[in-house]
Amino acid sequence: MGNINLWDAELKKEYTVENIFLENPISRRLEALGINEGTPVCVLTRKKSGALIVKIRGTRLALGKHITSNIEIKEVKK
Repeated sequence: MGNINLWDAELKKEYTVENIFLENPISRRLEALGINEGTPVCVLTRKKSGALIVKIRGTRLALGKHITSNIEIKEVKK
């Protein structure tokens, strides 16, 4: 499987962040939260509002569609 964006990820699967294609202030904020290339990520829930609840480095974060659509991930092979 090739790279997909975080918005299209399946629930409860393990992925790794490959690239972030966002404006500089947003990408810096994500980096401050620990989201950068190579970071493991798992989508826990999809909210009706369009937000995703993701688990990153043991922390749960809510991220909107604009952000998750611009984070490229790759599935972790077990």
